[in-house]
Amino acid sequence: MATQTSTIEHPRVLSHKEWINARVAFMAKEKEFTRLGDELSRERRELPWEKVTKPYVFDGPNGKETLADLFQGRSQLVVYHLMFSPGWDEACKSCSFWADNFNGTDIHLAHRDITLLAISRAPLAKLDAYKKRMGWSFKWVSSGGNDFNYDFGVTFEPETVKNGTAEYNYGTTRPMGEEMPGVSVFYRDQDGAIYHTYSTYSRGIDILNGAYHYIDLTPKGRDEDGKGMYWLRRRDQYKD
Repeated sequence: MATQTSTIEHPRVLSHKEWINARVAFMAKEKEFTRLGDELSRERRELPWEKVTKPYVFDGPNGKETLADLFQGRSQLVVYHLMFSPGWDEACKSCSFWADNFNGTDIHLAHRDITLLAISRAPLAKLDAYKKRMGWSFKWVSSGGNDFNYDFGVTFEPETVKNGTAEYNYGTTRPMGEEMPGVSVFYRDQDGAIYHTYSTYSRGIDILNGAYHYIDLTPKGRDEDGKGMYWLRRRDQYKD
């Protein structure tokens, strides 16, 4: 049975003509939102870069792979920092919700000179088992043997989380645990130099979850009432 959420009381019901007028008026705001989004994307592309010089090596399906290897011959790399600590038996359910959006998308991105993959600290055997369980096909590698997660702001030392000194999302908030989600973007030039061009965290990764955008179109919206993602389960854990 589908999960029931709150009900909508006393909706504003209009005639068709009045409905069209209200919809057209709201569309002006949507068009402005789109325009601002396009401008934000342009400014994002114009942000400065930083050169990546640390020799990260990951455990992947092809054995040991460097950061350069992860580009798979393309010049742009998008990394989803998927929360899966080495001591966990399964990945974060919220990150799993996000990752459910990746299958198939990675193929389209590959034809735009972009490689999309996930990186987690759990050992490769755990990643492969969970990937099979979820039916995912995108590439997923382990950073358990290097500092990648720490350097890109998604993993924190236990003591810093406990004493409140850990900083997440460029110091704007405190992490809720030792693992947090995020997305990082890299560019590799013709000489093989790698640059970090962008990272985003927290609500900044909302744009990667197509399911939430569908939810936002509906009358109830996210309907989380300040309780966060209380309703969410891993895809194979819903009772129906």
